[in-house]
Amino acid sequence: MDGVRSTIRSTRSRTDPSSANLFTELAAQVRSSGLMRRRYGYYWAKIVALALLLAACLVAFVLIGDTWWQLFTAAALAFVFTQIAFLGHDAAHRQIFRSGRWNDWISLVLGDLMVGMSYGWWQHKHTRHHANPNKLGADPDIELPVIAVTAENAQRDHGLILSWLRAHQGVLFFPILLFEGLSLHASSVRRVFVRGRLEHRWVEIVFLGIRLIGYVTLVLVVLSPGVAAGFLGVQLGIFGFYMGIAFAPNHKGMPVVPRTMKLDFLRRQVMMSRNIGGTRMLDFLMGGLNYQIEHHLFPSMPRPHLRRAAPVVAAYCRAHGVPYTQVGLFSSYAIVVRYINRVGLGERDVFTCPLLDQRDHLGVTA
Repeated sequence: MDGVRSTIRSTRSRTDPSSANLFTELAAQVRSSGLMRRRYGYYWAKIVALALLLAACLVAFVLIGDTWWQLFTAAALAFVFTQIAFLGHDAAHRQIFRSGRWNDWISLVLGDLMVGMSYGWWQHKHTRHHANPNKLGADPDIELPVIAVTAENAQRDHGLILSWLRAHQGVLFFPILLFEGLSLHASSVRRVFVRGRLEHRWVEIVFLGIRLIGYVTLVLVVLSPGVAAGFLGVQLGIFGFYMGIAFAPNHKGMPVVPRTMKLDFLRRQVMMSRNIGGTRMLDFLMGGLNYQIEHHLFPSMPRPHLRRAAPVVAAYCRAHGVPYTQVGLFSSYAIVVRYINRVGLGERDVFTCPLLDQRDHLGVTA
């Protein structure tokens, strides 16, 4: 964080922070490099491969039968479901097709029918997150039901049990992620049955019903009750854990923006996001989410272009004095755990350099 602070302080002397052309110039550079063009071959190959892999897992599940060896099948399915969720995330961001309708229907099939997550619920929540990452009162991803990621939330009265959990959330963070899969399914079901605008409500109800009821029914038909419980526990636990460790490093532990602070688009997206450096294997395992800065700046950029875009964006940010954060995978988890531990222990100012104190150097208004 000290490195970010020193970079922030140097911003005023190297560029005009109030310039609205910063992102426009970068966007033009990215477009001219061909990094926004569609990658139909890449995505069709992934769609077909994941559909075949899911079918193979389900066939293997039926053929293996009632045995504890099915726990390995559960782990394989958890991995496949997460990879499909990553692909649904790409479709929801219009990365796959030019047609919004095609992207919507692919998202519905991948998300609701194959994974059991409501596309409408996710889209509403995720759109708000992208608009104001890490901003109090605007980003739903910092208003979590169990983990407190802001001092404001940690200091509220949540009852004895939740208060105890949050006081120990640094230690409990990774175990809690094992319940994320169950939470995602529950939130999806709740969303399709509550009032409010949901464009494809009946499609989502049907798809979620087929996926959730049909899947559980298949498990109970093939497996005895004890093995079925173990199977579902392993599959849901690994799925939630995998989803959690892919999304958690992206923003947790980065500056939290006060309600009244306004930032230009480039700084708002770059300074609140964190990239995870690594190999192409890491890109695959994290579904491209390790390039969170580039993804927030260019949400519709196809996933395979993010790796090429990263050095372009990093160089541009350096040239204009905009803090650009990239760390290793395990360093990112250490940062996240250390940060939420400090929040859970009740530290009001969990950063030594709150953004509010730096507004003059950021070209922001309150």
